[in-house]
Amino acid sequence: MESKTTIWTGRILSGLPALLLLFSAALKLYGGPGLAEGFAHLGLSPSLAVPLAILEITCTLIYLIPRTSPLGAILLTGYMGGAVLTHLRAGDPFYMQVLVGVFVWGGLYLREPRLRELIPVRTRSTKLI
Repeated sequence: MESKTTIWTGRILSGLPALLLLFSAALKLYGGPGLAEGFAHLGLSPSLAVPLAILEITCTLIYLIPRTSPLGAILLTGYMGGAVLTHLRAGDPFYMQVLVGVFVWGGLYLREPRLRELIPVRTRSTKLI
């Protein structure tokens, strides 16, 4: 039986990257002069903004639905991996993209008992002999 604190901590940790990703997608859909400049800096065509926004929204929604959240976490991991590579290639810091991935999995771990069963955290060391 998981505690309410664990579940709510997981929900909050899951909500933070979800809000960030949905905000990022909204900015891509909104466009504006800064978008073209930012995409050019990353070596991307501004015509990719809408498809990337749709992908971001779709993966995030899959992540937010409890039944499909493990699949959503896998999809968001792939998306964030692409973001890390894009920022590495442009010479930009990429710690935020890694942190988003950590929050995605950390939040899911705390709110999903099936994942905790699959990957248990050991609370004490075991002796081999």
